[in-house]
Amino acid sequence: MCSIMGIESLELSKEKLHEYFDKSVHRGPDDTRIETHGNNTLCFHRLAIMGLHPEGMQPFSLDKYSLVCNGEIYGFRPIKEKLKEKYTFISDSDCEILLPLFLEKGCEMFKELDAEFALIISDGEKLIAARDPIGIRPLFYGYTDKGTITFASEAINLVGLVKEVFPFPPGHYYKDGEFVKYIDLTTIDEYSTDDLETACSKIREKLIKGVEKRLDADAPLGFLLSGGLDSSLVCAISAKLLGKKIRTFAIGMEKDAIDLKYAKEVAEYIGAEHTEVFMNREEVLSALEFVIKTLGTYDITTIRASLGMYLCCKKIHEISDIKVLMTGEISDELFGYKYTDFAPSAEEFQKEAKKRVDELYMYDVLRADRCISVNSIEGRVPFGDLDFVHYVMSIDPKMKLNTYNMGKYLLRHAFESDKILPDSILWRQKAAFSDAVGHSMVDDLKEYANAKYSHEEFEKLSSKYDFAKPFTNESLLYREIFEKYYPGQARMVKDFWMPNKEWEGCNVNDPSARVLANYGASGE
Repeated sequence: MCSIMGIESLELSKEKLHEYFDKSVHRGPDDTRIETHGNNTLCFHRLAIMGLHPEGMQPFSLDKYSLVCNGEIYGFRPIKEKLKEKYTFISDSDCEILLPLFLEKGCEMFKELDAEFALIISDGEKLIAARDPIGIRPLFYGYTDKGTITFASEAINLVGLVKEVFPFPPGHYYKDGEFVKYIDLTTIDEYSTDDLETACSKIREKLIKGVEKRLDADAPLGFLLSGGLDSSLVCAISAKLLGKKIRTFAIGMEKDAIDLKYAKEVAEYIGAEHTEVFMNREEVLSALEFVIKTLGTYDITTIRASLGMYLCCKKIHEISDIKVLMTGEISDELFGYKYTDFAPSAEEFQKEAKKRVDELYMYDVLRADRCISVNSIEGRVPFGDLDFVHYVMSIDPKMKLNTYNMGKYLLRHAFESDKILPDSILWRQKAAFSDAVGHSMVDDLKEYANAKYSHEEFEKLSSKYDFAKPFTNESLLYREIFEKYYPGQARMVKDFWMPNKEWEGCNVNDPSARVLANYGASGE
């Protein structure tokens, strides 16, 4: 995990650039470099993960080009061996292969990368930028008053420097003033003809490969373990692949931490070195403003789910040497939420899955990145493996509909015979993370917001906003804090993350699965 920034001019001094760039120094506290390259300036904060020596510091330069990249390039070693026939390498960094690849293939290289990345390339006159197909690594852009394009890892780097901050679209590259879509991961023209057993076998194989790739790190590795299906599978697969104790971490409210008991059950089953982290109402409310500033969002469900994740990662940073954390994000978007049980047809389920994966960079992926990186740790997301995502999206959606009386049946069945998890975990109904850390957390947030605004105050304050208008006291509270740090930048987020209100049973005014009729015993 690193921070990058680039501006297509020399209109700002290094000292002035430092003011903006250092707002994301948490992403890379190991070293900092700001370099002019012809008419451009590139900036890099380093968190050393692959190739821990000074030679791995960026920008990398080759021929007339310089590059900064926040990314992990999976399977880079065989690519590097082949490139060694023509190029000399000075470090063990995976990102050093990118400029040689660019010289060989140009922008065609982006569609060939098995990676999560955000990068900026300078040719001395203009900048080229690109972002991975899901948007796991963050990138934003905007234009200065002089019309100069500027890129940065976090929106906070650009506030005050540009008039409007835009998220860089995933799966695109920018060149010569245009954004070009180099891959479409979620549009499926023809579904796979695999039957259920074949599909489950491939799900198993591809997820294991996705986990295995992400275990490659020169820095210490840890695991977030909620006790839910997704993070439990990542931990169990990793423990088996590594053949040694892994370090797992779980968080919950002091008085009603629903998931802690399940996380402990998983940790004991796989023989992990497990740490429980507790939080209380005061800690949650004290962290709220900092979390919203860190996230750069006003979205209700993102903020709720971030509070526990942030406090857990904060504790990990304080008590351990861990630099890389594996997480379970992106499974829900692919296999379904509680609300997608209400999908009126297979076609609607597929459309919803495509929408959710395409928008991940504004919601769950943003949450995971910011909560982890603000604590100077890198997050890795095996369910975001490109081959895995594309395959699951290609499965006939009729098979992904919940006709089994069990959400995510395909994923569960895929690992049923492995016995790497207890059946009580593998077949446990889903609970939303923001609820499963303890129902009291969301209740505390609502209570705090309701005490803050009268009905008249709510009407007056919410009327200021003509985009993503607050609709509860809680949403108003979050928006007011957001505007303090990102004034006028609400359009960075498409809208509030909510169930599909057009579906019967989903026309709700709270994103929590707790308000759905099918939630049942999920959070117990």
